[in-house]
Amino acid sequence: MSEKSNKPKIKKRNWAFVLYPDSMPEDWQDIITQSGIPCAISPLHDKDKNATGEDKKPHFHVILCYDGPTTYSAVSAFTASLNGTIPQPLESLKGYYRYLTHKDNPEKAQYDETEIVCCNGFNPRDFIDLTKSEVLQYIKELQELVRCNQIYEYSDLLDILLDSDMTDHYDVATSHTMLLAKYIDSRRNKQQLAAKQQQPQQAAQQQGTPF
Repeated sequence: MSEKSNKPKIKKRNWAFVLYPDSMPEDWQDIITQSGIPCAISPLHDKDKNATGEDKKPHFHVILCYDGPTTYSAVSAFTASLNGTIPQPLESLKGYYRYLTHKDNPEKAQYDETEIVCCNGFNPRDFIDLTKSEVLQYIKELQELVRCNQIYEYSDLLDILLDSDMTDHYDVATSHTMLLAKYIDSRRNKQQLAAKQQQPQQAAQQQGTPF
């Protein structure tokens, strides 16, 4: 039996397809929003090259996340309403989400992750874990934030991250409480010790100052 004849029998929760600006309907965003399907839309890929170095047609990559396993027929009916490409089932949502910006493909054009549009309740943190290297990078940035802002309380760090809407940093900080709290405590203790050591010197200087 051919792959094409098997497709209507496929049932997956997560799917992906491609939209081309020159063929999608003007109200494409409304269609997606009104569908209620949680989805993520990539930045416009307008710098991609094909194997021969020629410019690829500008396009968007779209992830669809259904509440449960959904048939190819149902998904293709939806993508057809947008004039999108044939939908493809996703084996790795995490991998494809990272592909929205070519995060793991340095040989390809890179796109800004902040330009990914999430609709209908799609939250990447519900599906995608940070890699170990990403967590380490966030910890380094948090350490630098503590140093540069002379933060001596863990609660102050969390307040700053919350008020600044630094969601990823907040997630890492709250999941590495012991590490960051001990680091902040150590800096506070070091600062207090230095202050105590300066007090006798300051007192001696004041006593020796003539009136």
